[in-house]
Amino acid sequence: MEITELVFIPSPGLSHLIATVEMATLLLERDRPRPRLSITVLIMKSPNNTAVANYVEKISNTTWICHPRFINLPGEEESTTTPSSDTFIFDFIDSQSTHIRKIISDIIADERQQPSFSLLGGLVLDMFCTKFVDIADEFGIPAYVFFTSGACSLGFFRHLASLKFDQGQDLTQYKDSDMELSVPCFSVPVPAKVFPATLVKEGPMADIFLDRFRRLKDTKGIVVNTFYELESYAVDFLQSGGKSQTPRIYPIGPVWNLYKYNSVDDDVSNWLDEQPEKSVVFLCFGTMGSFDESQVREIATALEKSGARFLWSLRKPGAKGSKRQPPTEYESFDEVLPEGFLERTKGIGKVIGWAEQVAVLSHPAVGGFVSHCGWNSILESVSLGVPIATFPMYAEQQLNAFQLVKELGMAEEISIDYKIDFKGDSPPEIVGAAEIEAAIRRLMTAEEEGGGGVRGKVKEMMYKSNLALREVGPSFNALSLFIEDVITNAIVSGVLIGNVG
Repeated sequence: MEITELVFIPSPGLSHLIATVEMATLLLERDRPRPRLSITVLIMKSPNNTAVANYVEKISNTTWICHPRFINLPGEEESTTTPSSDTFIFDFIDSQSTHIRKIISDIIADERQQPSFSLLGGLVLDMFCTKFVDIADEFGIPAYVFFTSGACSLGFFRHLASLKFDQGQDLTQYKDSDMELSVPCFSVPVPAKVFPATLVKEGPMADIFLDRFRRLKDTKGIVVNTFYELESYAVDFLQSGGKSQTPRIYPIGPVWNLYKYNSVDDDVSNWLDEQPEKSVVFLCFGTMGSFDESQVREIATALEKSGARFLWSLRKPGAKGSKRQPPTEYESFDEVLPEGFLERTKGIGKVIGWAEQVAVLSHPAVGGFVSHCGWNSILESVSLGVPIATFPMYAEQQLNAFQLVKELGMAEEISIDYKIDFKGDSPPEIVGAAEIEAAIRRLMTAEEEGGGGVRGKVKEMMYKSNLALREVGPSFNALSLFIEDVITNAIVSGVLIGNVG
């Protein structure tokens, strides 16, 4: 049987890599009854990113029924980019062009003269890697994008790119502004205060980011990590161009830790086992999430006054600077928490370092989630039926928090516009203990009566998320359509890549 090869190119961020690997695995699993696809994932490991290196090592040693193959691109020792540059991550991504071009050329040339062939179906690019559309064009193969965030974010970024490049707007007018914009894919006006900070400040990053989103139009299709019932308004708008629309939209989610590589360590698991069902609020802020001491103390005060049982993943901020540094672990939590906090909350609360988020959210004792509102975390919480209190920090998280609270009514608001300044150029923002305490109380006492409250809406969406990828569900159908389109487009482009026999 003829096999179609897809080459996935995720960006080097851990959350993007995890979502990409799981999306690739989902594709192969869906195609398993009569395998027609094979997938190669090219892995970029940016300098000093040990989280990516550890994840790659873990998945490389995992046995799956269906799995992609992995090719590591050159790492730090071969990089010529400058880690201190504001544009470092994009400089690093772009520096991989030569290596990617050679790998694609080798795939095409490899055993090309053998009697049984596969077809190179195209490149599937991360949303930050759309510059590599040029490489796809060079080889005459299709380019697709895997958009690791949701449909509302996709519409928002496309709209901002249009405002900047098509209408010539100066987006810095929205910095620290009280204006609201009508944005496609949102049913309510979007306040400028939740726009990603990078896109509305002066400097090269806004141009680079938005240029990547402008290139979305040059692809054959955009695979979006969402499902119809969660973002029906946005999906309907994105698909309103019909079958002739280019690029085509495929909402195939929720893609989230489909093969749970993680588990809770015994100490945490035993503590959770002792807690009543849905009684624990879990605080966790992603791979880059950490707070200055002043904010940590406000959170601690809020937790203590709320009386809620809690499990808190508390991590030490990385060094400030132009290049964002990942958090590290505290040697002792006493160095940052209020004096006596651990003793006073002993029995009802537990403070830990890095947490395996999905494993914790899956535990029946967990009834609420204070989250940074990264899209992967949102999909995990929705799919597991755990409502969120929003505490966004960077990137598009403020937009996600606004969507959850104002667009969907599926979260309690701690803040929707809190932002972390990783450079340390300005005093840190502080969300007060009273605001945090009130949101935690609302989150943990929310009633399900009538299904109209936050908890009821999340519970209803949990059922819909679990149905989306089942046979004939909307995401199942979108995934099937994507596979058929990839194979059809591969036949049209007709790039043969070697022996599969």
